Amino acid sequence: MAPAEPSQTQTSAETAPPPTAPHHPAGMALVVGALGVVFGDIGTSPLYAMRETFLHGSGMAPTPEHVFGVLSMLFWAVTLTVTIKYVALIMRADNKGEGGVLALATLASRGLNGRAPKIRIGIIVLAVIGLALFYGDAMITPAISVMSAVEGLSAVTPAFTPFVIPLALVILVGLFMLQARGTADVGRLFGPVMFVWFLVLGVLGAWQIAKNPVVLEAINPIHAYYLVTDQGFGIFWAFGSIVLAVTGAEALYADMGHFGRKPIRIGWFGIVMPGLLLNYFGQGALII
Repeated sequence: MAPAEPSQTQTSAETAPPPTAPHHPAGMALVVGALGVVFGDIGTSPLYAMRETFLHGSGMAPTPEHVFGVLSMLFWAVTLTVTIKYVALIMRADNKGEGGVLALATLASRGLNGRAPKIRIGIIVLAVIGLALFYGDAMITPAISVMSAVEGLSAVTPAFTPFVIPLALVILVGLFMLQARGTADVGRLFGPVMFVWFLVLGVLGAWQIAKNPVVLEAINPIHAYYLVTDQGFGIFWAFGSIVLAVTGAEALYADMGHFGRKPIRIGWFGIVMPGLLLNYFGQGALII
């Protein structure tokens, strides 16, 4: 009897390349990890950005006109500064996958090809200034974020007020002790927490928007223009608080070497940006 010829299925199996492991679980793990490391700063901005804009002599009143103007500025600040500037443009300027001020300065210096030493010195000076600003932001942001979160206890009952500062100190010390263990542990612990956080932000914001959907008209930038013309130079007091909505945007570029460009972009467009904007508009609807 003649030997049986190999079937088409067997032949295909023998000649086919070895199967590769799916990349989806690892990709989602990076996205969730990025939520806990990259977006922790900007993710806490809804705790204080809107509130501070209407406090401390900013000239803003809780009227529909001012709320629409502030929301319009917040929306376009997040869209232009974070989405367009960082996510779409600056994150493309990586140095072998690394981001940050030094990576950007390295790319700029490399483009000179050893020429124009004065320009090279200027790049170094700008890099040092950029690092100084980054360190300054890193110094004040944990205190602002944690204090704003813990101060919510005093809103429940004034009896918690004496415990706000001690509790904030305990949380900060614990965070820095955990941070020393590395990015992987921080992302593994805080990633799921931040995922739930952004989900809650979006749900709470959508709930208030559903009650007062007219607030969505603030997407029109004409409301920001009207607010500027109404306040004049006094608008700079409000600008100092509105800019808090984009605090931490530089982390998208600085931490690109830890997670990669794609997971950070997926996290921003799929989870973070919708949650933030829904919450800001929900706060505006609640004020109105």
